[in-house]
Amino acid sequence: MQRAIGYTDFNQPRSLIEERPARPPIIGKIRPGIKVLTKRAKENDQAVKIHDAGLARGDSFEDIGDEIERKTKLRNALVPKNTAWFTCRSSDFTNPATADEILQKYGEDRGDGLKLWRFPVIFAFDDWLANMPNQLKVWGTRGLQYFSEYGTDGKRYCKMYTSPEVDQRGQRAKRLFGGRTIILRQDDAIPDGVCDPHQCPQYQERKCNLSANFLFAVPEIKGLGLIELPTNSIYVLQKAYAAMQTVALARGGRLAGLQFWLSKKAVEITRIGDDGLPMRQEQMLTMLDAEIDMGALLDGADQVAPALDAASQAVALLEGTNVVAAEAVAQSSPLADTSTIPAAPEPELAVAPTSTEGPMPSEVDPDDRESVLADLAARLNMAKGQERSDLLAFARIQYGQGWTKRPKDVDSMIREMQIALANPMAFREQVQACVRDAAASV
Repeated sequence: MQRAIGYTDFNQPRSLIEERPARPPIIGKIRPGIKVLTKRAKENDQAVKIHDAGLARGDSFEDIGDEIERKTKLRNALVPKNTAWFTCRSSDFTNPATADEILQKYGEDRGDGLKLWRFPVIFAFDDWLANMPNQLKVWGTRGLQYFSEYGTDGKRYCKMYTSPEVDQRGQRAKRLFGGRTIILRQDDAIPDGVCDPHQCPQYQERKCNLSANFLFAVPEIKGLGLIELPTNSIYVLQKAYAAMQTVALARGGRLAGLQFWLSKKAVEITRIGDDGLPMRQEQMLTMLDAEIDMGALLDGADQVAPALDAASQAVALLEGTNVVAAEAVAQSSPLADTSTIPAAPEPELAVAPTSTEGPMPSEVDPDDRESVLADLAARLNMAKGQERSDLLAFARIQYGQGWTKRPKDVDSMIREMQIALANPMAFREQVQACVRDAAASV
């Protein structure tokens, strides 16, 4: 009899959709500035009327520019202009009411109407690059012409979409399956496909530029997806990258879930003029910041950041392994996260029969503390997985860093766990609540 077919290996694609790279859904766009009419367009009365009417209706700048081009034949009638506030327009969101909701909740009126000067964001990924994807891109009249991607060898390559093959029988382009084919750019300017801006004619002609986006959620704003904020400033990316790396270092590599703030700030930057000489110029840059106590995070304060626990010694106690070796590991990595510690093979715990006997004497045999902790953790169903991690964080919150080196604290933890045998579920809920409260205070 044939065995029933089941789908158990989810590491491989199972559908046409899963064959393609996953992208987070985008529900809207907040812009770092506005677009204004060029000098030539301002001289055209019809273009001015179309522009003013579009702004009054809340149309996107793309729609306004397209309408001007269609009715006046003026191409590129709008050019970007940086502002001290962010532009949040209903036409840039799948649900127009979302933009109004953001403005009403986080906008400020500083004398010229309600504008978005500063607002909170929450990133969805721990990988900074997923929160801030960026590439060099060249746009042509038919869409994206060239774009940069890094190879497995660490080099940056210039890539492009290949032209589809022509069906000789039907004399038309063959249908593509799975998206357009991507190939290396190989021509006289870039013969080996390596992205070299110094040799790239498009970059020197200012046609190839940095293209990046912040992807985030805004607190208390509903919608099944993320919001994007574009930028083409390397200074913005560098400062945002430094902010993310600093927070990730302090939080054990975690970025997701922490509230950051986006705002604008006038910053003097240095750029090279057409004459080849450096010049100072003031620009309004998008700034990423977070209202957190870095001192509390970096000094290992348990009540603020339990995830920073260098808890190798506590893991050893709960798993029944050697305490001295675990303490040596903890001392060598003061900012180690419990999630990054290689898990030792699960030991055969000598679990005593479950009972609800009263607590043991106030002093535990020093030679037996290790096995007692492991036994109690197993009887409370907290010796593995997330329950074990929560128990470790709870112990540090209660007794402080290095509690396993202090016999009185170890004995106190043992007594508390023995009492919890009367109601293990209530104890687990108590531990989880304590860890949640501590994480929320970060």
